Amino acid sequence: MDAVAPTDKSAPEDRAESGPHDETEANLVRPYVDLGGVKVLPREGLHLRLEVEEGSQRVVAVGLDYDESTLQVQPFAAPRSTGLWHEIRGQIAEQIERQGGVVTEVDGPFGPELRAQVPVVSDGTGVTDGARPARFIGVDGPRWFLRGVIAGKAAEQPDDASAIEDLFRSVVVVRGTTPMPPRDLIPLHMPKSTQSAV
Repeated sequence: MDAVAPTDKSAPEDRAESGPHDETEANLVRPYVDLGGVKVLPREGLHLRLEVEEGSQRVVAVGLDYDESTLQVQPFAAPRSTGLWHEIRGQIAEQIERQGGVVTEVDGPFGPELRAQVPVVSDGTGVTDGARPARFIGVDGPRWFLRGVIAGKAAEQPDDASAIEDLFRSVVVVRGTTPMPPRDLIPLHMPKSTQSAV
């Protein structure tokens, strides 16, 4: 097996065709929900949440609830020729293990992914209340990196996760032309036109 340099890009070989897509690759005629750094294709049964940082009121992640699972996505700026996932994966694993969790790296549908048992801390007491399964996935694209965290059914039963994996593939990353340091979160915002769900 070839050694992987920490700066190599990590993405499925068919990423440009099957996603996650760059805005230059996507069929933007479709009715995407525009959230700034990402566009999401609405589908029946999908609930979208924006995760907002308390102090700054900045949107820091997009939460997608679908098929008894949750997918959190975050787009980051990345260098043109190198990737971030190999390095970031190591940092995530270290952090979970420091908290007392367990992490296994497996070869998943998007390349290397982390399957973890993340300790759940009870509110206020600081006491660990068991652990919940989570999958950390990442894809390096052209000048961006898209991170996903999967919880719920698709983390508990990874073999039965095609609906949530398909959802991750359908995300379009809008990097924009503004120069940004690598690892900076690509700005996210509320959808410009919010249609109320019927």
